Amino acid sequence: MPATRTPTSRRAALAATGAAAAAGLLAACSDGTSPQAGRGEAERARAARAEAALRLRTSAASAALRDRYEAVAVRHPAVRERLAPLREEAAQHATALAAAPAHLASPPPAPVPDDPAEALRELAVTARQVSDAHTVALTEAPPELARLLASVAAAGAVHAYLLTRREGLG
Repeated sequence: MPATRTPTSRRAALAATGAAAAAGLLAACSDGTSPQAGRGEAERARAARAEAALRLRTSAASAALRDRYEAVAVRHPAVRERLAPLREEAAQHATALAAAPAHLASPPPAPVPDDPAEALRELAVTARQVSDAHTVALTEAPPELARLLASVAAAGAVHAYLLTRREGLG
């Protein structure tokens, strides 16, 4: 008796091919990684690196402002008490912006002018520059950091205002 072949219908062939393709896809994704997942992880890692760099840059700017307050207070002891709360705020800003708690050292500040009024004017300019830098950094920051930067930038603008008021800080 000759061997009889069972004809394979198109429907059966398509079903088998589809089943094989589905099994292949499931096997390829079974390790938990998919092309989209890999891109998502890479994007999260890139965002984390960008935020860390932004935090380092902005916290260093606040630390430099803190050190400038200190330099002016040392050079002009008569204004030390008036500058103390602003210096403390700048120190808190540097700490809050840092990715991890650390003492942020900054380069030595520029020489402080002999005239106290000029020293306060220069300090106001520095406070405004740091405030402006924090404002610019908002465009790069994720939402939580952006809110913090906005608050710190606003505080810096207040510092600049207080430093340039005729009546002083009192």
